[in-house]
Amino acid sequence: MARRQKTVITCAITGAIHTPTMSGALPFTPDDIASQAVAAAEAGASVLHLHARNPHDGSVSLDPEHFAAFLPRIKQATDAVVNISTGGSLKTAIEDRIAPAKRFSPEMCSLNMGSMNFSFHPLAKRYDNWTFDWEKDYVESSDGYIFRNTFRDIGTVAESLNPHDIKFEHECYDVGHLYNLKFCMDTGLFKPPIFIQFIFGILGGIGPEVDNLIFMKRTADRLFGEDYRWSVLGAGGAQMPLATTASQMGGNVRVGLEDSLFIARGKLAENNAQQVAKIRRIVEELGHDIATPEETREMLALKGGDRVAF
Repeated sequence: MARRQKTVITCAITGAIHTPTMSGALPFTPDDIASQAVAAAEAGASVLHLHARNPHDGSVSLDPEHFAAFLPRIKQATDAVVNISTGGSLKTAIEDRIAPAKRFSPEMCSLNMGSMNFSFHPLAKRYDNWTFDWEKDYVESSDGYIFRNTFRDIGTVAESLNPHDIKFEHECYDVGHLYNLKFCMDTGLFKPPIFIQFIFGILGGIGPEVDNLIFMKRTADRLFGEDYRWSVLGAGGAQMPLATTASQMGGNVRVGLEDSLFIARGKLAENNAQQVAKIRRIVEELGHDIATPEETREMLALKGGDRVAF
């Protein structure tokens, strides 16, 4: 009998795009980030992708002290793999973006594999009243953002974090990012097995069509052969459909309020765990098993939760 596929679920808890006005379910205090992360793990997420927020106004924060307010609580309450973002603010230097990871030495970190236009300004037209003063300008001004991830930046991240034995979630928003990653592997920055997150539906990146998923997967197969594992992030309304498709193609999945605020068309999710529970039900009903944290560590060749610094 063939061995059943193990699917890794990553849950992205809060992110850097959405604001408190857009959904009251979006966590930004340490209590809410910790409780939603733990609930997502209990629902089936073996990887927790984490950003920090300023607890006073919900804005994106790269202050390691804001991470320190919830990371130990998550580790104490769950065995899930912690994945810290090196994206964070779209307007901050790479040295500041990696400061939390350097301090806390997690098992995983996200790493964007190329510079790009990264905009969510159309969201500003959906809201008339904003909870905090910073929100409207932050969203409207994103049409002028360039998310900087030069080869020098990528090299800085690798040289700073490779000594921590951190596995990267290589975020690829378009096919060119796969070639950037191949170049970096050829020059010795990253060693297999690598973990690629195919990202679809962000304005500035590749669109959320199944044809694009097949194209990205076929390109990665050609470039990396057996030396990679992969997952899919579909933004907004593409979240569940693309995750479902990816799971049936042999891939892993990512959900969470960072990527979509909704649980169904026109219906806001109540929390991150609700999205995890939905994709878990879909994946299991279609015949696959959900990977445990221990199985995820083995699949991705992670260093283990006993070697983090929180």
